[in-house]
Amino acid sequence: MKYAVNLLEPGNVFRNFASVFPRVFDSDAVESGRSPRVDIFDDGNNFVLSAELPGVSREDLDIDVKDNRLTIKGEKKLENKTEKEGYLRVERSYGAFERSFFLDDNIDRENIKAEYKDGVLHLTLPRKQDEPSKKIEVS
Repeated sequence: MKYAVNLLEPGNVFRNFASVFPRVFDSDAVESGRSPRVDIFDDGNNFVLSAELPGVSREDLDIDVKDNRLTIKGEKKLENKTEKEGYLRVERSYGAFERSFFLDDNIDRENIKAEYKDGVLHLTLPRKQDEPSKKIEVS
């Protein structure tokens, strides 16, 4: 199941994020029921998104940018346990997940970088460089 999350909605867990980054990402994010938790911060030149993905292998991650949407998809596969006897509790979740973010126009989509280390995915989303102004002569 997917649903939209309004980043500017009062009481939303993203309200502080929206006040810090008001125009970087659009006002909506789309996530599935098993969506990874993320932190997003501004280092001055880039926005860095860090997603917790413990137990997910690099090969099971798919990161995609289409139009103004950045999507992180993956799957945490069930460990091969031949014997279920003896379990007192099973709390870890397995299965596919998806999380999408709408990007503002000031993100340089061609130079987004991804690094996956110790169960944390780090995406670096560079800002587009401001084009110098051009003086227009009046004739």
